[in-house]
Amino acid sequence: MDPTIKFDGYAGDYTAGRPGYSTELIDSFYKDFGMTPDSVIADIGSGTGKFAAFLLKRGSDVFAVEPNSDMRRVAEEELSSYPKFHSVNGGAESTTLPDNSVDFITTAQAFHWFDVVKFRSECFRIIRPGGKVLLVWNVRDESDPVNSELKVIYKKYCPNFAGFNGGIVKDDPRIREFFFDKYEHVSFDHPLVLDREKFISRSLSGSYSLKEGDRDYDEYMASVLDVFDKYSKDGTVTIGNRSEAYIGCVN
Repeated sequence: MDPTIKFDGYAGDYTAGRPGYSTELIDSFYKDFGMTPDSVIADIGSGTGKFAAFLLKRGSDVFAVEPNSDMRRVAEEELSSYPKFHSVNGGAESTTLPDNSVDFITTAQAFHWFDVVKFRSECFRIIRPGGKVLLVWNVRDESDPVNSELKVIYKKYCPNFAGFNGGIVKDDPRIREFFFDKYEHVSFDHPLVLDREKFISRSLSGSYSLKEGDRDYDEYMASVLDVFDKYSKDGTVTIGNRSEAYIGCVN
């Protein structure tokens, strides 16, 4: 399936269920890697603007590049109050941005969908000399029993499930290829605390997730809720998670 349409119909659950990112992670971008309120940043595969919002709150100029119209519409509704927010109908391999127009490129929870070589070429085209690319993920702790049990459920019911984060692993070959093996890695604990509603939305927001009306949907959701009920305490479940980034240059 074309990755640009994989998230059709998911924007509501994505907004409700997808977590934010560790404050320490964002701090490190501005303290250690040169981002400033004057930076011009292209956030590629920006979705509903979850990650772009963190950059906008720091005062940076953000071009949110997203090919899915449903996701882009939600981002425009959520972020229109920021004067430095710019919504762009474009993709990872063809952003539509001018040559040498941005200081940084970010992509959160999206790199695993991209053609590595074509995306690197597009980054090289739009980034200014010395600019950095930051590949960002929230990474589940798979030793956490909640994540372990959910993984079994997703494998059983969701034919498109390839693993959390599209199967990306630490120092993944795709990351190493993208940066020609020259990059830095930062990681910060960011456990997720979800109530029942957010727990459901988090599961439904995955591109691999069954949707209402799909075969086995009721059994799937019952299994997901069994996990919540098993591990919930005072109405919430805590899930092991880290916010991570790989940072380097492409020129």
